[in-house]
Amino acid sequence: MSRFEALFEDESDIFGGTPQSKYWDIAKQVSEDLYHYDFDEIMTKIAVMEKMLMQQYDEEELNRIIDTYALMNQAEIDLHKKSLYMEYAGRLIYKLSD
Repeated sequence: MSRFEALFEDESDIFGGTPQSKYWDIAKQVSEDLYHYDFDEIMTKIAVMEKMLMQQYDEEELNRIIDTYALMNQAEIDLHKKSLYMEYAGRLIYKLSD
């Protein structure tokens, strides 16, 4: 079970939308500098993961593996994406209070 799975059972009552829409609502409310900094952290994390995986696979093969995995595990990926949206929305809110 993902960290935020229980929150997704009735999204409309808890969030007034999806985790994705709530993330973008919050992102629109923070300063542009804060949003850019946080987005750069996300890109850094993705770049590191890609580089680590490219030590095992070439880029074309890696893209094929990712696409195949996403297709074969759609529900799991969708749930994890919701969890990540909530995590990153929380990070933006936390950074606002600093």
